[in-house]
Amino acid sequence: MKSKNKNIIGKVSATEKCPSTIDEFYFWTDKKQILSPFDIIKVEHENDSITYGIIEEINHVTDALSHFTSYISSDFGDIDANIGNMNRLGMNYVKARVICNTGNIYTPVLDSRQVSLCNEDDIRTALGLTENEVRNPLVCGYLEMYKGENAIKVKVILNSHFLIGPDGAHINVSGISGLAAKTSYSMFLLNAIQQKFRFDSGETAAFVLFNVKGRDLMAIDEPNAELSDSDKKIYKDLGLDIEPFHNVRYYYPYGKGGHLQSYAAPEDIFSQKSRHIAYPYKFSFEQSLDMLDLLLANEDDSTGTLESCVNFIINGGGEFGNVSKWKTLIDKIDSCTKTGAAGGQKNEIQVASWRKFKRCVSKAISNDIFANTVVNGEVELPQEIANNLTPGKVMVIDIARLDENSQSFVFGSVARAIYDLKLGASRDDIPNKVIIFVDELNKYASTDVPKNSPILKQILDIAERGRSLGIILFSVEQFRSAIHDRVKGNCATSAYGRTNAIEVSKPDYRYIPKAYQNMLTRLSPGEYIISNPALRSLVNIRFPRPLYKQFPNG
Repeated sequence: MKSKNKNIIGKVSATEKCPSTIDEFYFWTDKKQILSPFDIIKVEHENDSITYGIIEEINHVTDALSHFTSYISSDFGDIDANIGNMNRLGMNYVKARVICNTGNIYTPVLDSRQVSLCNEDDIRTALGLTENEVRNPLVCGYLEMYKGENAIKVKVILNSHFLIGPDGAHINVSGISGLAAKTSYSMFLLNAIQQKFRFDSGETAAFVLFNVKGRDLMAIDEPNAELSDSDKKIYKDLGLDIEPFHNVRYYYPYGKGGHLQSYAAPEDIFSQKSRHIAYPYKFSFEQSLDMLDLLLANEDDSTGTLESCVNFIINGGGEFGNVSKWKTLIDKIDSCTKTGAAGGQKNEIQVASWRKFKRCVSKAISNDIFANTVVNGEVELPQEIANNLTPGKVMVIDIARLDENSQSFVFGSVARAIYDLKLGASRDDIPNKVIIFVDELNKYASTDVPKNSPILKQILDIAERGRSLGIILFSVEQFRSAIHDRVKGNCATSAYGRTNAIEVSKPDYRYIPKAYQNMLTRLSPGEYIISNPALRSLVNIRFPRPLYKQFPNG
């Protein structure tokens, strides 16, 4: 089974039970040949064409008819016995999925055709990643193929139009907490996108990132002092600058007494303020009136009673026309909860509805970010987006320490402001692309979120219409199966990190080959299985550690 050409590793085997088809074929190889799922191999085919296949399954067989035969040949089960132990004939046989054929000939590959390992050019050709094929190139990581002396690394470049529009848009990244490096891979892509748009003279992009865990993203403009030389070499090989994010602004939730509601260290915030890149944010009543519905994002309102209360207030019904402060709003709502009070003209809203509405709203606006005035040095996020979200800018909005209702309101108000910015086109320097990064998407677009949630509606609108407007969603969650189908269905790119066997058994993973499903339960940090329309197959992508400052237990 040895060949003078070390790249030839076996031959196609077509049997009655396992024939070659236009989609797959089998080949045998030496039992000591080390191959892995996702490795790419090639076979010479008709008219001097080459068929490329990606390995899905690897099996080992011997000439033993049964396991009992093997047991007997080892001196009837003596583990240590060598005498009488037969030298079984053995080999590995491998199932490969057809990726492409260089001559577009998709008849089955023939029995006994030689199977070879690929070089870098072969792999790029197989996946459609050659330099002359990929327009608008964007670095998305690298592939590792084979082991030992045959090991190679291949840079993966995708057509950015299939990730951030107009041909395809949105990415969903999933994986269990702590091990899947979901945020790290998302930030790797975002950094590559910022570098691309910074050096290209064509389209422009801006970024809005929500920090939802500790202080993970609250120093992304500072370099990672612990970045290893090997990681630096990977960035160099990928053609990326070893620099963190540029043009970053940080926004912290306001807190009374100057104590911002953040896990960031006070000295770090002070340093950012001294560089004029950090700002506390609030929401005044007058500027937030049209967003009152966002306060009810987590409330089930199947009868529409809460929505009626919101509309009544926004339209200035009853005594609400003179309200200008959050406390006054609560007082007016409280007066509507009194027995015999007329909730509105002709008493169309019942007292019970106002009482429910008061419980929801009072809880939501108890946070310090809901304030009456915004003083110098503080900002309101919708106005900040409308006036200052410019090409190349990165806005990091900290919501990690807020309660769930406040988090939902901040996210919803920002998403709505971005939508208004793109639809209104009120200034000349609006970015062509606005990329929104949100972790823990399950809070806003899971199957458990009320169907009437205004934030869910906003996310669905972005997922379904955002591509045409240049609004791109980078979403992250632990369990993909818990996310609304219309959000997942509109994400052109999916990234699967390490997860558990229960999650893999869900319908979301049905189309993934069984061997790859098993791999999902043991992927390492820095490793993802990627699906993208520009790729001819699922690929196992790797990426280096982040370029920006990392915090312990962050």
